Amino acid sequence: METQWLAFSVAAMLVTVAPGPDTFLVIGNALGGVRRGLATVAGILTGGLFHVALFAFGVARLLMYSEQAFWTVKMLGGAYLIYLGIKALRSAFKPRADAAQIESAPTSLWRSYAQGVLTNALNPKIAIFYLAFLPQFLAPGADMAVQSVLMIGLHYLMGTVWLSLLVLGVARMAGMMRSARVARTLDGIVGGLMLGFGVKLAWSSR
Repeated sequence: METQWLAFSVAAMLVTVAPGPDTFLVIGNALGGVRRGLATVAGILTGGLFHVALFAFGVARLLMYSEQAFWTVKMLGGAYLIYLGIKALRSAFKPRADAAQIESAPTSLWRSYAQGVLTNALNPKIAIFYLAFLPQFLAPGADMAVQSVLMIGLHYLMGTVWLSLLVLGVARMAGMMRSARVARTLDGIVGGLMLGFGVKLAWSSR
């Protein structure tokens, strides 16, 4: 059992640090302040709890075996990522507001949180990934469902720590980020990546 958990922890850590839509969403929002970045991380964690619930109740298997259900959720997730990408690209071509004003806006914290929730929860490939990834680390027995939930929880705990450190790292470079040219460039990069992730999610096969 200990060996299986150790192997899972190493594999989960490698998956966690690999950049994906969540990573670039956190970076983009962290440019507006630590609180916005951490609000996004909290949203991603909430979306992770959604996937834990799906897996625990077996709903994730519906996404695997129902082409229509998988396609619907995949298109919603892809469309949302494309929306975020276009929004960031538009921001790259407009004057950037003062960083203090962005961070002090109360609605932006909820918006950042909601973005984290939706970006994670509307990605059906996460549920499919767990269905394909976890069985190789599970010990046979009646408590396999409990093991699965605990392993997914551990993965999201790793992700929360990693993304929070990423937010703090971006915050340490706040001085450089205040440059309008640098901020717009980063908006363009993040927007292009989010747009690419959205297109890939929406039009890729399983």
